[in-house]
Amino acid sequence: MNPPVSAPAIKVVKSVREQVSAEEWQARVNLAACYRLTAMYGMTEMIANHISCRVPGEPSHFLINPYGMLYEEIDASCLIKVDHDGNTVFNASDYGVNAAGFVIHSAIHMARHDVDCVTHTHTPAGMAVSAMQCGLLPLAQTSMRFVHIAYHDFEGIADDVGERERLVRDLGDHEAMILRNHGLLVVGRSIASAFNALFRLERACEVQVMALSCNTKLTIPASEILEKTFDKMRPRTDKPNRNGDLAWPALLRKLDRLDTSYRD
Repeated sequence: MNPPVSAPAIKVVKSVREQVSAEEWQARVNLAACYRLTAMYGMTEMIANHISCRVPGEPSHFLINPYGMLYEEIDASCLIKVDHDGNTVFNASDYGVNAAGFVIHSAIHMARHDVDCVTHTHTPAGMAVSAMQCGLLPLAQTSMRFVHIAYHDFEGIADDVGERERLVRDLGDHEAMILRNHGLLVVGRSIASAFNALFRLERACEVQVMALSCNTKLTIPASEILEKTFDKMRPRTDKPNRNGDLAWPALLRKLDRLDTSYRD
């Protein structure tokens, strides 16, 4: 009689989806979609920049991208969960978190409990406007969404936690801030809202660069018209389109037609 054969040990590795709550997984899917959309619309700078979202049910934790992956590579599983002190809570990737990304995003998540998503970009148009002394001009209807926008002076690479206090102070209760000589920063009560605002702010910067390059006189509406337009365009919970909620399902359908791997 042959001796019994011992079966080799089998290492069972759970998927990320099996290790997080259903609510966190949905947030991961939406955040990964936001990264893919940001890449799709040309608002990336290789592996630089960052988009984060608060983890549902975990107010001191947020999700952010692995530093070393392109936005077009981001999926739901690779996102890193960190806390406000910079500790990694969960990471299934082979990368870490960008130091400047942690400083900027932790500052906003700690101070602005009314927002769940923070996005920061270095686009050519955004960086160009960030260097203009005039700031963002209300040249078109899209631009008027940001009649009231914050500004933060450049302090060098944002990897010093001491800058967090000043970032929060300058942002105040605005939904967008121009980081002088740096780029753009947008916050939203949801991922959909933040992407919607980012897209529109980027478009406003592109319009300004194009208009100023034409070397012609520009017209700007009267201040009362600007305020009236701003009031109608600002985010409101009773207006889904103002928060990007109406467009978000359509944007996800667009992604799904091209590549569903962001959901992995």
